[in-house]
Amino acid sequence: AKLKQENALLQVQLKNYKAENEALRSGQSASLAAVKQNAEAAFQNLLTVIANSRSAVRQLVSGAESLQLVADLLKSIDSISEVPEDGQ
Repeated sequence: AKLKQENALLQVQLKNYKAENEALRSGQSASLAAVKQNAEAAFQNLLTVIANSRSAVRQLVSGAESLQLVADLLKSIDSISEVPEDGQ
């Protein structure tokens, strides 16, 4: 009778451990899904940052080209407006 009682107790413990194990596995799966979702969100954010960076670089290059054009124009104006030293 004592062995039957101990066996029944062990069966209950086994059932509880199995339930706990399954709960832990479910939690692990949920955690993995959350990690995957966070990784996807980070990836999408990174793509947005890359696109914005490319746009900013294009604008910077365009601005530099415009400044170079202005500098060339000013240099040209300066050379046109030079007065020869002989007064003519």
